[in-house]
Amino acid sequence: MTEGAALYRLMNWLSPAYPVGAFAYSHGLEWAVEAGDVRDRATLTDWITGILLYGAGRVDGALFAAAWRAAAAGDDDALDAVAARAAAWRGTAEIALETGSQGKAFAEVTATAWGHERLAALARRHDGAVSLPVAVAVATAPDVPLADALLAYFTVFAANLVGAGVRLAPLGQTEAQAAIAALEPVVAEAVRAAMDADIETIGTAAPMTEMASMFHETQYTRMFRS
Repeated sequence: MTEGAALYRLMNWLSPAYPVGAFAYSHGLEWAVEAGDVRDRATLTDWITGILLYGAGRVDGALFAAAWRAAAAGDDDALDAVAARAAAWRGTAEIALETGSQGKAFAEVTATAWGHERLAALARRHDGAVSLPVAVAVATAPDVPLADALLAYFTVFAANLVGAGVRLAPLGQTEAQAAIAALEPVVAEAVRAAMDADIETIGTAAPMTEMASMFHETQYTRMFRS
């Protein structure tokens, strides 16, 4: 595949218009806004930074890198082990729903519309239960370099959360773009951490974000599924 074709696919697969339902999830941010922990651009940026560097983003990055390397090497056994770990390695039920539902949708659409047989085979082996970072990693390997694929993944992860913040907090579009700009070095750090991660020892250290996800399960009024 040419570099231009790989970029074309990557831009489409990670576009907000790609039908994976990303707009339906806030990763616990809805509760954080309700509780007053996130109330403006600065607190939203801090919250997302915690997720990317110390929470689910850190785990996603390690899983993504391991899955990409296994897929690039054609090692289905290693890939299956990463996929199984990704399905279980979630802090709350809603976060598991978030990554599992989006991953399943991504795998189905990409395998069908783009003829991605390796991704289709992975989904068949796991009864469709493929988490989002694993699905995107398999789709991009080996045509998109790992660092570039991770950068795209984390950029969209951050942008989706900023988009949720716009709908939940008193935040305008200009401030939202300022938040995305402020997260640029955070995304770069998340990529570096993922590249160097040891999947055998990786974990999270963002208890507030996971507590927000748990509290969201019983929040009285909700716009989002997580």
